[in-house]
Amino acid sequence: MNFRMLFILVAVVLLLFSVGSGFVFAAEAAQLTPEQIKRLGERMYREGILPNGEPMQAFAAGEIPVEATSFTCVSCHLRSGLGAIEGTVITPPATGKILYEERTTSIKGSEFVPSYHSYAVYLPPRPAYTDDTLARMIASGVDPKGRSTMKLMPRYQLDDENMAILIAYLKTLSNEFSVGVGEDKLHFATVIVEGSEAAEVESMMVPLQFSVDRKNSLATAAVNNDRVARMAYNMLGPDLLARRFTLDRWILRGPSDTWRTQLEDYYRKNPVFALLGGISHGDWEPVHRFCEEKQLPSIFPQVDYPVIDGHNWYTIYLSRGIRQEGEAAARYLAGMSELFKDKKVIQISRDSRRGQALREGFNEIWDVRSKTSTLDIHLPEGETLKAESLLKLIKKQQPAVVIVWDGASALPALRVAANAAGWKGLLLTSGTWLGESLWTLPEDLREKLYMTWPYRLPQENVRFDIALRHVLGGRPLKKFNTEVLSKAYIVNEVLGKALMDMRGEYYRDFFLDNIDMLDDAYFPLYERLSFGQGQRYASKGCFIVQLGKGENPQLERRSEWVTR
Repeated sequence: MNFRMLFILVAVVLLLFSVGSGFVFAAEAAQLTPEQIKRLGERMYREGILPNGEPMQAFAAGEIPVEATSFTCVSCHLRSGLGAIEGTVITPPATGKILYEERTTSIKGSEFVPSYHSYAVYLPPRPAYTDDTLARMIASGVDPKGRSTMKLMPRYQLDDENMAILIAYLKTLSNEFSVGVGEDKLHFATVIVEGSEAAEVESMMVPLQFSVDRKNSLATAAVNNDRVARMAYNMLGPDLLARRFTLDRWILRGPSDTWRTQLEDYYRKNPVFALLGGISHGDWEPVHRFCEEKQLPSIFPQVDYPVIDGHNWYTIYLSRGIRQEGEAAARYLAGMSELFKDKKVIQISRDSRRGQALREGFNEIWDVRSKTSTLDIHLPEGETLKAESLLKLIKKQQPAVVIVWDGASALPALRVAANAAGWKGLLLTSGTWLGESLWTLPEDLREKLYMTWPYRLPQENVRFDIALRHVLGGRPLKKFNTEVLSKAYIVNEVLGKALMDMRGEYYRDFFLDNIDMLDDAYFPLYERLSFGQGQRYASKGCFIVQLGKGENPQLERRSEWVTR
């Protein structure tokens, strides 16, 4: 009797398993509802925790006893349960939908599609699992063909009840396509907060719409042109080739505490598979929380203040936002803190959201990495940093470093500090906050002022201009905000790579799993984007720079890519 029948009959019937001589599905498990089994099985799969709260016990590498909290199912088979491909190393799927089917070395109809072929050819053939053989494999490490998996997979010591719960959960894992997947369409949306600059919105939308239109044009061309059909089939596979994309604009208006209702309304009318990009220079947390609760992927929204909580799964940010510059400054200075001796670090920060983010980012890292004390000074909104006040502070404290988290209005004071008689310390500020005024710094300030810069140096980024122009359809690059344009271009590239590796398995968690498995990427704007299981901030670095000499100066590195 299978688990579906068990759920219908609830506790009336006992499900029989056999491992060796056989075992009985305990009455306690039989009395659980499908929701309870899914919740308890999910915890076993993701955390290695039994329903009673104790760690699952296992044997790794043959006979080494371990707690399964260190060798969870999800760490290899991934959140979707659909496994991983890394070079020629493949972790097979662990979902009931696939386990209970025979496996061959090819997938009919997709034999010549690289992503399908790589998945199938490296996995040995096997017959379909049954409840009995799956329980035996989990407990003893022997597959239905009698082959041992003990070198790669732990053997989990589960009693009858817990084994039944885990197997029942695997039968629910990635068994129905996610919301937003139609019979012949994939639905996407992007979120735009009202008040965003029109030029920035257009700079984001042009690449996103280009990607959607190109995919849909390819689907149409494949129907009418055999050569295009063969080429696209080999690249995308038959299912992705045939599907068309849609892209909606979800515009959020009014106070952020009303956004949740607006998001619910958009989602109810047209549920989507994922959110692509998005733009806000202020709040984003309501969108983030909505995505987490709906288990809705959100890929690279363009926001200054991403949610930093360490537990988010469904939103992947380009970076940690403004605060990442503060973090990088702390790492850079901590690397030479032995030179400070007993001298202080003075940190002056504007009392604004941007200033607070930079200050908190710096302090989070500095408090852990350095024993040098910091004097924090808050600069009220509307009050300009006075040169005489800064000079007086420097003469009194003789700090090793003065950090000023403020915009262009602080430059006169910084220039006075740079020329303070007898002071040999270092000045540091945010290059992005200075904006265009960065390029006109006085020569005497350039020699003393260090800046955080979270992007690739501009003179090294021009080689990517040809890629950006490709999505503009002949429109001149100078009419667009290249920073926003670059970030939207990255969304397109990551979306395409992830979808091509999904083999037509349209599950949101698998979409994110595939992004997590991407190699380090070198796209426009960022020096490097890196990915990994559960990592949700792709750019993890920042340069420390100075402005060079001359009438047309360039930024010059004073550090390597300072990474988190």
